[in-house]
Amino acid sequence: MDINLMIEITPLLAKAAWVTIEISARALFFGFFIASALVALRTARILPVRWLARSYISVVRGTPYFVQLLLVFYGGPAIGLRLDPFTCGVVVGAFNIGAYMSEAIRGAIESVDSGQSEASRSLGFGRFATLRHIILPQSAGLMIRSIGVLAIILVKNSSLVSIISVVELTYQAQRLIGSTYKPLEVFALSALMYIVILYAVMGIVEFLYRRATRYTYL
Repeated sequence: MDINLMIEITPLLAKAAWVTIEISARALFFGFFIASALVALRTARILPVRWLARSYISVVRGTPYFVQLLLVFYGGPAIGLRLDPFTCGVVVGAFNIGAYMSEAIRGAIESVDSGQSEASRSLGFGRFATLRHIILPQSAGLMIRSIGVLAIILVKNSSLVSIISVVELTYQAQRLIGSTYKPLEVFALSALMYIVILYAVMGIVEFLYRRATRYTYL
């Protein structure tokens, strides 16, 4: 194994790893708001609205992220939607993870015993106040854990944006292999960087989980 080569290419891969982090973080951020909107639509009193939200989630979860990425990037210009590769990766990632995250959030909320809501309403709390002060604090732990798993999946899926020429970690690794002909060294270093990123994500999730459940009792 060429250690000198690994030291030499570390800055290039580290820069690409930052692109991976940036795409994943932005997609997760916007995906959370998309997921929240979908949860609200799924619980709307208007039946067609609930049906549309449910259909969107089913379509997104039922098609590969890779296909969605190619469809938006290469098919988008046909309807006037032209996105640069980086933006496309963020947008598709956000709408994809948002569908999965909405089910995680909804499941966490529904895990709270319905008696909690009934007791809250009997005390005069409105629907929003009940959700904010009663339901969300109790469901936060499960919600954070579920979103954490999805965040890890999102980081792994970010490697697929290399197909549309985003210079993230996987794409940079492929370029370096083409110029150095040392796949073992390049991919070993790339894998190590992915592991570091994923362990950082798990650490953040664990920290947030402990904060969210510090004062929660069952």
